[in-house]
Amino acid sequence: MNTPAFRSPLEASQVQDLRPPTRREFLKNCAAGLMVWVAFSPSLRAEETPEPANAPKPRPKPRADFNAFLSIAADGRVTCFTGKIEMGQGPVTSLPQMLADELDVDLDQVEIIMGDTELCPYDQGTWGSLTTRSFGPLWRAAAAEARAVLLALGAEALKLPQAQLRTQSGFVIDSADAKNRISYGQLTQGKRIERHLSVAPDLKKPADFRIVGKPLLRRDARDKVTGKAKYTGDLRLPGMLYAGILRPPAHGAKLLRVDRSALPEGKGFVFIELPELVAVLHEQPDLAANAVSLLRAEYAPFSSPLTDTNIYQHLETAQIPTRVVNQGGSIEQGRARSKGVCEGRYLNAYVAHAPIETHTALARVEGDSATVWASTQNPFGARDEIAKALGFPNTKVRVITPFVGGGFGGKAVNMQAVEAALLSKACGRPVQVMWSREEEFFKDTFRPAAVVHVKAGVDERGHMAFWHYDVKYAGDRGSDLLYDVADRLLTASGNFNGPDGYHPFPVGAWRAPGCNTNAFARESHIDQLAALAGADPIEFRLRHLSNPRAARVLRAAAELWGWKPSVGVSGRGLGVAIGLDAGTYVATIAEVAVDQATGKITVKRVLCAQEMGLVINPAGARIQMEGCITMGLGYALSEEIRFKDGAPTDTNFDTYELPRFSWLPRIETHILEADNSPPQGGGEPAIIVMGGVLANAVHDATGARLFELPMTPERVKAALKARPKAPGA
Repeated sequence: MNTPAFRSPLEASQVQDLRPPTRREFLKNCAAGLMVWVAFSPSLRAEETPEPANAPKPRPKPRADFNAFLSIAADGRVTCFTGKIEMGQGPVTSLPQMLADELDVDLDQVEIIMGDTELCPYDQGTWGSLTTRSFGPLWRAAAAEARAVLLALGAEALKLPQAQLRTQSGFVIDSADAKNRISYGQLTQGKRIERHLSVAPDLKKPADFRIVGKPLLRRDARDKVTGKAKYTGDLRLPGMLYAGILRPPAHGAKLLRVDRSALPEGKGFVFIELPELVAVLHEQPDLAANAVSLLRAEYAPFSSPLTDTNIYQHLETAQIPTRVVNQGGSIEQGRARSKGVCEGRYLNAYVAHAPIETHTALARVEGDSATVWASTQNPFGARDEIAKALGFPNTKVRVITPFVGGGFGGKAVNMQAVEAALLSKACGRPVQVMWSREEEFFKDTFRPAAVVHVKAGVDERGHMAFWHYDVKYAGDRGSDLLYDVADRLLTASGNFNGPDGYHPFPVGAWRAPGCNTNAFARESHIDQLAALAGADPIEFRLRHLSNPRAARVLRAAAELWGWKPSVGVSGRGLGVAIGLDAGTYVATIAEVAVDQATGKITVKRVLCAQEMGLVINPAGARIQMEGCITMGLGYALSEEIRFKDGAPTDTNFDTYELPRFSWLPRIETHILEADNSPPQGGGEPAIIVMGGVLANAVHDATGARLFELPMTPERVKAALKARPKAPGA
């Protein structure tokens, strides 16, 4: 199917010549046609899906700010607008699929504009796997309302009862005579028709879909593999300067003074000194970057006692409030019933987002207004950050989001956009800020180091008797117990984004924030309980799963794998783990081999079964699952930030080791059919179990239990040395 690619509000080829159209100008150009806005209302949701704990909340907004918007022009072309952005997760394809099916147009008639704060409706940001499950119903509602309006217009034009008409491929058609038809473009031509939808329309049933559910290639794929796709760093403006920014040697270091006397005179360098921001600008990016090294900066003495070796002790002794996540029965009574009890202390290191595109922004400040092109997951949040820094009302700031080269939660914060805007205002010319890889490792947030304590027991029947779980700093997303146990207490301290002051540098959301840590601890401990109960790890899990969706994915994974039950350490190197995130249930089985001399783990096979309700684009969903599995190899096996004196010592990929193609195992993805259930999130669930499933597989291969991520060769060798002498103990 020939589908037009994502259309940026300002194509890169036009950047040098054209001012972006304003919303008023755009709407004026669309004067002849149908426009539909949808007000945000719980009644429009297909299913109420709670947002992750401590997720960023949308700012209050006026009633006139609508959350979905589409227009149908006189030529029949459909343009849809969304505040969501495309950073590799696929809504550039799946959102038009939903809209085309609900509107009854061919997919190649639909264009999509994303992440422009001037043209697109407000959106809180692209994170939490919320695009399909939360925004999708609003998106479909706009299309359904437009189709209803077009049917009414068609009844007038064809002089037929509306009940006799149907829609198909951009036409209103007489059901009694298919040749008697009129196109959407003919119906809207010469008219300006507006509809503000506030009541949920009737949406199509899955059986009526023609496009949703079809595995389609990404509409941006060709542009990306050929290099035609433009990112913020590819954009140029007349008179643009590149910025080299002075960075402190450590987090917490305060600049006292800076000497710029070594900068060459008359060579085109522009020196800017603002509160908390010092930069050298030049028309050549390498000259701007190199010139920063000529500045002589003096900082107040600063030293932090925290390192990657003592951070867990620091976090455990910090006094922060504890909250109850889930509680039932009595821990004391459960412990009294237990025939066996095991305890575990699970750790994970700081982890970087490490997107292929570093934080980048291009700003043009003219008078009292600003236009900023930014690699951001959060264009409306970026708009507000920029407006505050410039002292402008946010109505005077426009943020445009081209393609984004990965985010994983790190591009929800927009310091690079603020820096570019401040520098542009100061020098009166457009300024591009592109963080180097070293700056990315220094300025970006990290997934926080975290500690989880688990105590649990089994009774005489081989059932869990109690579950006592406490997570510090990862947050409680994904911490709730999936399994049935009456006597339980789950508590949490802190969250993935704080509190401030306890970490040596800023921390924040990292793909499925909190879930990776919590699934690692929970699934590792469940395996230990299965061994304590003398049960196969899959059978033990099923024994405690009354949730039919969770049990279904686990049974499916076991059947697809060809699982043969075994108790204790089998030597096969097989692990299992299950999880729930973004409304999606996932079960993963993995096979590993461990070189006991070197401690190297080789992952041989990973099978992932996922139940995510109605799947909009199965091809895109599988790509996301494969990406999650691949990315999960990193946090499980190699990725960690080491640091001392307030600064990371890993600042590039020579020491910070990402997964390599040579690491990749045989990957099998299976999506369970659930077309009659609302669609759920697919961008994060498959990553959450990778730490747990690989730790369990290593234990099954060797009898050594890994309690800290990543499972580096050094830690594997230490665990091998410390393992119990008796096999299966």
